[in-house]
Amino acid sequence: MPSITIDRHDLALLDAVQRDGLATNAALGEAVHLSASQISRRLTRLTEAGIIAGHAALLDAAAVGLGVTAFAHVTLERHGRSQSDAFETAIAELPEVLDCHAVSGDADYLLRIVAPDLPAFSELMMKRVLRLPGVAQVKTNIALQSIKQSHVLPLDHLTRPARSRQQLRYTGGET
Repeated sequence: MPSITIDRHDLALLDAVQRDGLATNAALGEAVHLSASQISRRLTRLTEAGIIAGHAALLDAAAVGLGVTAFAHVTLERHGRSQSDAFETAIAELPEVLDCHAVSGDADYLLRIVAPDLPAFSELMMKRVLRLPGVAQVKTNIALQSIKQSHVLPLDHLTRPARSRQQLRYTGGET
């Protein structure tokens, strides 16, 4: 990712576009006090720099029949690059696995999984996840209720003095 300097307008624009990805450049311009053409140029620059990674519609899982959300802690049999690569390649093929993170602690990976119901979740776990290459153990937690689920990244830290931020610099003023 190339180095980029952002100002208060970019920061406000990033916050606004995270909250409403369908907002027009004119509406974003009103919110950040810039013209639509300035918004367009800034969005292009932020996208080319890799800060804006893409655009997507956020669906309500329950509304599309995915009523079960679970978190699975996966431990592999061995800890080698080939074992990890095989697991990561296989897990990437499962659409029900929304997130897969390599983690520290007791498990090697943490998965966020959705399924229509408990029988479908059980089948997914028993017939697919537990049979993935190198899987030694899986411990799952079923979400009973979602208290908070957000896609909006906090950006306040960008206005504080940088310690280890090499890729992004905040000027506070205009770029």
